[in-house]
Amino acid sequence: MDSPDIRIVLVAPSHPGNIGAVARAMKNMALRELLLVQPKEFPHREASARASGADDVLSAARVVASLGEALEGCGFVAASTSRDRDQYFRVIDVRDAAVRILAESRRAPAALVFGPERTGLTNEELEAAHALIRIPASPAYPSRNLAMAVQLVAYELFRAGERAAASAPAGPPLAGAQEMARLYAHFAQVLEEIEFRDRTQSGTHLMGRIRRFLQRAELDQNEVNILRGILTAVQSRRRHAGAEPP
Repeated sequence: MDSPDIRIVLVAPSHPGNIGAVARAMKNMALRELLLVQPKEFPHREASARASGADDVLSAARVVASLGEALEGCGFVAASTSRDRDQYFRVIDVRDAAVRILAESRRAPAALVFGPERTGLTNEELEAAHALIRIPASPAYPSRNLAMAVQLVAYELFRAGERAAASAPAGPPLAGAQEMARLYAHFAQVLEEIEFRDRTQSGTHLMGRIRRFLQRAELDQNEVNILRGILTAVQSRRRHAGAEPP
């Protein structure tokens, strides 16, 4: 299988040996692009030792300062999770995720995000994903290390490619994380201007709810432009209304 345009993103990995083992797992399954968000130690001799023949993947790995930078230019983003279900995010099986990611990578770079070994991804980091991937394990011992998690997902990606199970979806690429962030900021600004408040008791979760249903909608760039155009029109009408004499 040719190398698909899929990024493996490790957020704050703490063990350099795991980074090397991830590089080896990636090369086994024809994946090449590795991004490290604020790794604790890299480069490191243990990472090189564990790469064991995947030195090209390791040497080409990019170290970035933030998850947003790692996802720049990406369309579809999936993130690993230990949750069985989630009220805000779509949680999908590894095999289904592999088919979807491979298909999405044919129209824009896709990304798989894995969190720190001990804590996993934060809720804020999960918000950058269109879907969460859950890797099932025995309840008696559910713990998996970082390299094993990457290996399992990479294997399913490779098998999906060999079976040619994925087909390129029609339509433009999904909007990237930066464009979505601009949309959220624009939404928040307009809500403040029109004094649209959260009616719940706490009154603090409205924008979070809007972010989550827009994530589930998986907007493409054209759809983001439409929504931002509507928001701009609302602002323009309010300005003109304020300028008109009573």
